[in-house]
Amino acid sequence: MTSAADTNVHFHQELENLEHAVIGMVDRAEHMVEMAVESVVSGDLELADQVVRLDEEIDKIYFDVHHQWTTLMARFQPLGSDLRKMTVLLQLNATFERMGDQCVNIARVAQQNEGLPRVERICDQIQEMGDLVRPMIRTSIEAYLRQDLDEARLLPAMDQPVDRLNANMFKEIVAVASEPQMLEWATKMIMASRALERVGDQAVDFAEQTAYLITGQRAQFVEAGLDESVNEQSG
Repeated sequence: MTSAADTNVHFHQELENLEHAVIGMVDRAEHMVEMAVESVVSGDLELADQVVRLDEEIDKIYFDVHHQWTTLMARFQPLGSDLRKMTVLLQLNATFERMGDQCVNIARVAQQNEGLPRVERICDQIQEMGDLVRPMIRTSIEAYLRQDLDEARLLPAMDQPVDRLNANMFKEIVAVASEPQMLEWATKMIMASRALERVGDQAVDFAEQTAYLITGQRAQFVEAGLDESVNEQSG
């Protein structure tokens, strides 16, 4: 007969395996961002195809994790901090899968812009956004692994320049409006800019999930990492 202690040990072993599977998606997502940005600024279609294939791998992990999560919940019905961790892992699983989708959106732009004239200024801006977003992903995972609330609260400030660059993209589009082919190319690059802005938001969401795991309180990070309680918002 299995004792309660044995059951608890078995649960935490499986929970750790589940966590490793979810966290493993982060490295893939960060690498995909780098590849997707390179594909769209250089027009490298082979690299764009690789991004699409990598997303298929992330999708498979996503479904496997979801199945493991459901099985673990049904078998052990965790409570307290274990339930909170399970809740966070489910949310993170979805977040990383969406990061992969955004990378595919960027790669699709590279494919759609094949043969069109390019605007180096816009390419530089997209590259800068990518260079800002990838450290956000890395910081969010480090905050999670170290359970560091202060580090998690860095994410909103890191996201601000990404938002500014995304907003500035419309000015760049207007600047090339007199050239039809350049305008066609640049208009599609808005989708790449928007995708990177969304990845930044997803990194912030990751940090918010880490804060919830640490504190047990649901909150959104606003301004420079200040907490705004979800309950306060609804009140």
